[in-house]
Amino acid sequence: MDVSFLGGPRPQRGVGVVAPFDFALDRELWRWVPDDVSLHLTRTPFVPVEVSLDLARLVSEHETLGEAVRALTAVSPEVVAYACTSGSFVDGIAGERAMCAAMTMAGELPALTTSGALLEALAELGARRVALVTPYTVSVTRALEEYVAQAGARVTGCAYMGLTRHIWRVPYRDVVGMARRAARPGTADALFLSCTNLPTYDVIPQLEAELRMPVISANQVTMWAALRRLGTRAVGPYQALLDDAARVRPALPEEQQEGWT
Repeated sequence: MDVSFLGGPRPQRGVGVVAPFDFALDRELWRWVPDDVSLHLTRTPFVPVEVSLDLARLVSEHETLGEAVRALTAVSPEVVAYACTSGSFVDGIAGERAMCAAMTMAGELPALTTSGALLEALAELGARRVALVTPYTVSVTRALEEYVAQAGARVTGCAYMGLTRHIWRVPYRDVVGMARRAARPGTADALFLSCTNLPTYDVIPQLEAELRMPVISANQVTMWAALRRLGTRAVGPYQALLDDAARVRPALPEEQQEGWT
């Protein structure tokens, strides 16, 4: 009889995640995580504000992040990630770096944000021309465009949904439709699907095949960057950022493209 289980579960490495209070895609984050890593999530305090630049600043205050990181240190993660795109680009590159410094100081461990991970991913892919899809209003979308431009990338196309709530309910068909509006084959080096509350995991490979460019998303780059700091890889078959074999791929046949409509 195998009694090896009596020794307890296998050791797990930990990634701490600070998410906004309205984050609803915990399960999606886990899909990128290998079996020997655990996610430890905490949320910022509730504030009665819809998705906007004001909310982005409220959920990314240094004191708020510091308290969340200190709470996570109780379970000893090796790295902490702030999983919010707008909250980490709202004050530009300098603001994002200051957030990382505040989290590192609070927990004495490496820290990253979704928007910082976005820039890492663009560099990894050699992408200087970027198409954007966001669920945000025009003002929040423009702030993202400015952030990307600060990093030296050129925004070649952009589509936004104008939502201020319930972003996690957006169906895949709407994400695909916006992607087709924002990016055409040959016009960009990569497409970014913004917002950690926007579902994206299953659409990435199909969009990459159709648009013939890498497609990266907020949750994907966050998990990729956090796991890379642990010296391990995120789980994402047929996603160009994570799977070298997917970096060059043929276009989908027209009948398969029509299946997304």
